[in-house]
Amino acid sequence: MAAVDSEVEIVIVGSCNTDLISYVPRLPKPGETIHGTKFSVGFGGKGANQCVMAARLGSKVAMVSKVGDDSFGRDTIKNFQSNNVNTNHTGVTTEAATGVAPISVNEQGQNSIIIVPGANLLLTVDEVEQILPKMTSAKVVICQLEIQPQTTLAALKMARKRGIKTIFNPAPAIPELDPEFYKFSDIFCPNESEVELLTGLSVTSIDEAEKAGQCLLDKGCKIVIITMGSQGAVIVTSENRKAVHVPAKKVTPLDTTGAGDSFVGSLAYYLTYHPDLSLEESVRRAGNIASISVCGNGTQTSFPWKKDLPPELLS
Repeated sequence: MAAVDSEVEIVIVGSCNTDLISYVPRLPKPGETIHGTKFSVGFGGKGANQCVMAARLGSKVAMVSKVGDDSFGRDTIKNFQSNNVNTNHTGVTTEAATGVAPISVNEQGQNSIIIVPGANLLLTVDEVEQILPKMTSAKVVICQLEIQPQTTLAALKMARKRGIKTIFNPAPAIPELDPEFYKFSDIFCPNESEVELLTGLSVTSIDEAEKAGQCLLDKGCKIVIITMGSQGAVIVTSENRKAVHVPAKKVTPLDTTGAGDSFVGSLAYYLTYHPDLSLEESVRRAGNIASISVCGNGTQTSFPWKKDLPPELLS
């Protein structure tokens, strides 16, 4: 049963897409046509993915977003409801189609993604500013960059005004990111490629991640968590500018699509429902859940439910 507005503890303001997934031996070169081995349609969008991951862990969660008045949009809302997500503020518009994301996944589990945002871009600042005050029990707000940047920034500012912790996942990254994003994000959570675009610094090692994290602190961040795939994650804070490396669990990935979203949704769950854990331990556990997700196919279809996780991740 989805929580009513006043019971919601995690709010995601972001995107909903329908994933059109092709499995291929390798990613095609420009101008090349290759044969795929399998095709599937799934639910995606960074916001929706993070929302479903948090919900599957038992969080009381709401999705603030916009979909088209089409079959993809209707199915998206049904999918949220089947995952116990509050959809009171998943708006439906006739002015644009539901966002789509054609995805290619190679035999090593690496992916290439194109996003056509559609209705996602129609979620407005005014709508967000009217909706968030209704979430009187909210403890965490999660945002990304698959909707209009000014709408995302408004959500972060509104959360700060109401004393709600924010997680900002700057994806897909834009080099000319408004400086206010750094200041209004309690936790700034990019991956290596996003960090490189935002700072101009290469991130291929823990030492390089530390330098890039310090650069983000200089831009106004308080806590930076850089996710690095099989290398795990690096935490850099304004209190201790020295990097804390949290290694990843060793797995053989089948499909890495959505791993970062699994991490962010899981992190929000731990911050909300296990506040006594250290940040390092919350990151370690969120990373373990992300490692589980890459062992399955698809995006949300690979996200584990709470009942399927080892007890030590939930105690």
